[in-house]
Amino acid sequence: MTAAVMGNGPFNIGQAASQSGVSAKMVRHYESLGLLPAVHRTDAGYRQYGDKQIHTLRFIRRARTLGFSMLEIAELLKLWQNQGRASADVKRIAQAHVADLERRIAEMEAMRQTLAQLARCCAGNDRPDCPILKELAR
Repeated sequence: MTAAVMGNGPFNIGQAASQSGVSAKMVRHYESLGLLPAVHRTDAGYRQYGDKQIHTLRFIRRARTLGFSMLEIAELLKLWQNQGRASADVKRIAQAHVADLERRIAEMEAMRQTLAQLARCCAGNDRPDCPILKELAR
């Protein structure tokens, strides 16, 4: 069932995980980091989540799929929850993340080119001589 069908909870951690697309382990982790505020617990100690927490978990999941760090997500969550925020603050975080992604892509492309060149230089036969291992040992 979807959250719309199930209503606004309360949901147990398994249901919250299912509704948000985040594993129960990660729900607990996000709660321990303070990304998800502590939720109400039953007398037996079971966590109970509502639509607001499910929505927050979906926000976190989407931000993670875009590669934002936990620190960036914490900052984005604060901005998302602050209706008086300036969109310039959000844009600054996104632009910094794009710059970081571009730097990492360039590094990975350089690694790919180096490894491809080494693989081309390797005979790949039964002989022990291997330029790949020589480069790694250099």
